Amino acid sequence: MLIPKDQSKGIRPARIISIANQKGGVGKTTTTINLATALAAIRQKVLIVDLDPQGNASTGLGIPRDKRDCNSYHVLIGEARFKEAILETEIPGLHIMPSGIDLSGAEIELVDLERREYRLRETLRDEAGDYDYVLIDCPPALGLLTINALVASQAVLVPLQCEFFALEGISQLVNTIERVRVAFNPGLDIQGIVLTMHDRRNNLSGLVADDVREHFGDKVYKTVIPRNVRVSEAPSHGRPVMIYDLHCPGSQAYLSLASEVISRERRLSA
Repeated sequence: MLIPKDQSKGIRPARIISIANQKGGVGKTTTTINLATALAAIRQKVLIVDLDPQGNASTGLGIPRDKRDCNSYHVLIGEARFKEAILETEIPGLHIMPSGIDLSGAEIELVDLERREYRLRETLRDEAGDYDYVLIDCPPALGLLTINALVASQAVLVPLQCEFFALEGISQLVNTIERVRVAFNPGLDIQGIVLTMHDRRNNLSGLVADDVREHFGDKVYKTVIPRNVRVSEAPSHGRPVMIYDLHCPGSQAYLSLASEVISRERRLSA
């Protein structure tokens, strides 16, 4: 029997997790950046794949636009190799494959390519062995870019804003995850749901949180990300909030979330 290259060396393959929600403004990119930072802080080697044409994850990590000439778009359509598109960040152990404006046209271009749903998977599974975690920041839509991310991933982490309409949106995402599982990726599962932008002064936030926990049970993390001005300010400085202000409530919440994610990952791999 052939032994996979990584296992023969005693190294587990990279754990690939999509951060996805088709609704914008739910804290998806903020969660990606700060979870990656927390993982890197405990000496995990982490890669963020910025698959959102808006490029907010790249901006939030201080990657200037003139450094994004080779990006996730070029890797997806086969114009660049994986390592050519990887950039270091100021955080030790954290790298990023940035997004570029070119990515906005990828949905159309991917339609005519062979194995269009598997483009990212084939790249990551072959090339990402140097990393412990790969976090994919998905666009706020359920198109071919998000499908590529879900097909490439072992799990999905869902940021869910504590508001009424978020409950309607998550059902669409769950249905999409199920369709991808059946058609392309049998091992795909929801790693967890994190409640974001929680306002303790707002009764609706509490009601939404209770409804989500009742429906999804243990899939919902205990950690809740609060509304926090410092979290909103940090991206404009090109830094994760944990670098911008470690002691603010938002930073402490993301550190707690990272601890839960790691604990859940260890249980899954045990």
